[in-house]
Amino acid sequence: MFEVSRRTVISAAAGLLLAAPALGQTKTVAWNFSFPSIEDGTLNLADYRGRALLVVNTASFCGYTYQYEGLEKLHARLGGRGLTVIGMPSQDFEQESGSNAAVKAFCDATFDVQFPMTGITHVKGPPANAFYQWVKAERHWEPSWNFNKVLIGRDGRIIETYGSTDEPDGPVLTHAINDALSVTV
Repeated sequence: MFEVSRRTVISAAAGLLLAAPALGQTKTVAWNFSFPSIEDGTLNLADYRGRALLVVNTASFCGYTYQYEGLEKLHARLGGRGLTVIGMPSQDFEQESGSNAAVKAFCDATFDVQFPMTGITHVKGPPANAFYQWVKAERHWEPSWNFNKVLIGRDGRIIETYGSTDEPDGPVLTHAINDALSVTV
């Protein structure tokens, strides 16, 4: 009969503990989520597997709406290196248009937004979409205003969350995004 030493069992158990996800981190990753697109169809985050994502809850009539310009520049400049900006319009702070068509028309006409956008969705509280419920469960964070940001790594895991005052071209986001893009999966 095969005999297993106590030391072997303890060593194997320690290895399993080290390999387990950190407390509060599930095996869920961003690639598990999809949303109605701002246009017809579905926006599947799995389509961006291997890319870094900057997910931003947006609004058309907010003091931070000018950030669309910086987000679009960021998306265009770093898209080739593996960054995708994803806009998630939300009426949770009562500063968004009433329809997806109105949001799209505004973004196209005012900022020539080319990055992918979901349809209008909830990003906080009990009605928050599944992505933001996941972020809250993982990070104990939810958007406190429009243009809050979630940086997702190439592995689909949350790197960090940012507030409205963290500008798309500011030093905090620039450094974090460059770090995220330097990682290969």
